[in-house]
Amino acid sequence: MNVQLRRTAVVALGMIFAIMVQVTVIMAFQSDDLRQDSRNARQFNRQYERDRGAILAGNVRVAYSERNADGKTFDRHYREGEVFSPVTGYFGAFSTTGLEHAMNGVLDGTDGRVSVRGLVDWVTGKLPKGGDVHTTIVPRAQRVAYRELKASTSLQAAAVAVNAETGAIEVMASYPSYDPEDVAVRDVKAASSALKRLEGTTGNPLLNKATRELYPPGSSFKIVTAAAALAAGIAENGTVPAGASYRLPGTATVIGNSHDSGGCGQARTTLLNAFAQSCNTTFAEIGAEEVGNAGMREQATAFGYGTRFEYAPGLTAVASDFPETDAAQTALASYGQGANVATVLQMALVAGAVANGGVVMRPHLVEKITVRGSTIEETEPIVFGRAVTAARAAELKEMMAAVVSQGTATNLRGRGVAGKTGTADVDGAAYNDRWFVGYATSGPHAIAVMTQGTGYGGTAAGPIMADIAAALS
Repeated sequence: MNVQLRRTAVVALGMIFAIMVQVTVIMAFQSDDLRQDSRNARQFNRQYERDRGAILAGNVRVAYSERNADGKTFDRHYREGEVFSPVTGYFGAFSTTGLEHAMNGVLDGTDGRVSVRGLVDWVTGKLPKGGDVHTTIVPRAQRVAYRELKASTSLQAAAVAVNAETGAIEVMASYPSYDPEDVAVRDVKAASSALKRLEGTTGNPLLNKATRELYPPGSSFKIVTAAAALAAGIAENGTVPAGASYRLPGTATVIGNSHDSGGCGQARTTLLNAFAQSCNTTFAEIGAEEVGNAGMREQATAFGYGTRFEYAPGLTAVASDFPETDAAQTALASYGQGANVATVLQMALVAGAVANGGVVMRPHLVEKITVRGSTIEETEPIVFGRAVTAARAAELKEMMAAVVSQGTATNLRGRGVAGKTGTADVDGAAYNDRWFVGYATSGPHAIAVMTQGTGYGGTAAGPIMADIAAALS
C-alpha cells in the first residue's frame, strides 16, 4: 500500500514539475509569439485596454494613445498622419504596419526591455504601460519633403535623407500617402472599409515608396559608374569617350545624349566633365567595355545593391538590383536605364557613402526607447562597408559639386548642395522618374529625391532636395 502511494506521489510530483517547466518555457520564451499569433482572438479584444506608448519625431508625438471616457480603453491617434505614415504605419484591429508593427512589443509594454514580466503579471492579468519609441526623423524636414513631393506630381514620389556619418534616417517621405487615423478605428467594419478603399486607390497610398518600390535611377546612378571607373583606373590621368552616339555592343541600337554640348558630343572629355554634363554615351561605354558587367555589379554591391536593408526590427527595404547580363544591357544599366532598379533609400545611401569618405552606414529609423522618461536602449551606428576609398570619394564629391557649378543642375547654385541629376525613361509611360541624389555641403546630410512627371531631374527634384537640406541645417 505504501509503495503504491509513494509511486503515485512521485508520478504526481513529476507531473506538477513538468507543468511548472512548461509554464516557465511558455512565459519566458513563447509568450510573445503566442500573444501575436493571428489565431489568438483574445489579443484583439484586449489590445485597446493597453496604454500604448508613443512614437516620436523629435519632440513631436506623431502616434499616441488617449484614454476613453470609460476609463478602461484607449484609442490610437496620429498627428499629421499623411506626413508621417511611412514612419509610423498604422495600428489596427487586425493588422499593424510600420513602426507600430516593428516596435509593437515595446509600444504595448509586453517587451521584456519595457516591463519585468513574470508569474504575477500572468496571474493578475495586469497590462503594463507601453514604452515610447523615439525615431531619428527630423519633423521640420519631413514636413517640407512631403509638402513638396505632393506639389510636384499627381503620380508617385519619395524622398529619403540620412545622416551620412551614422545612418540615421532623417526623412522618409512618400506620396501618395494616407492618414493612419482612418484605419486605426476600433470599428472593424469601418477600418476594413477604409483599408479596402486605400488598396483600390491609384498610386497605392499604403505602400512606402521610399523603401518598398523600385525605380530606374537614371543618370543619378552615374555616381556608381564613376566610382567603378575610378577604381579601375580609367581616366586616371586622361580622358574618356564622349561621342554624340554609342552603339550598344552586339546590336544595331544606338543611344545618344540628352544634349550634345559642353563635353558631350566631343570625341573625348574628362570624366568630371562627362559626369557634370551627364553624357550617356560615356557611362554606357565605360560600363559595358571598360569595367564590364562583373565589375559594375561588384561596385553596385559595395554601395548596397542587392541588400535588403533592415532599418527597424522586421522592416526591410526591397533590394536594389543591377542585372547580371550581356554587354548591351550592361551599357544601359550603367547609366541607370534598362533593368537597373533602385529604392530611394538605396540612392540616399550612395550619396551618403560619397559624403562619408567612402563608407556606407547601415540605415536605422529608431534612435532610442524610453520608459517613463528613462532611456533603456539606444541605437548605435553600424558600418555596412566601404564602397570606395577616401581618395575616390573626394574625387566623386568634386564631380558632384561640378554638376551644380557648371553642369545639369546650375539652377541649384548657392543652395548649399552637390549631387547628380537623373531623368529615367519609363517603358510605356508618358512620364519620367526625375531624380536628384546628393548631399548638403555643410552638415552630414545625404538626400535622394524621386518624383514622377514630365521634365528633368535637375528642375523637378533638385529644388526639393535643396529645400530638405535647408530644413535639416
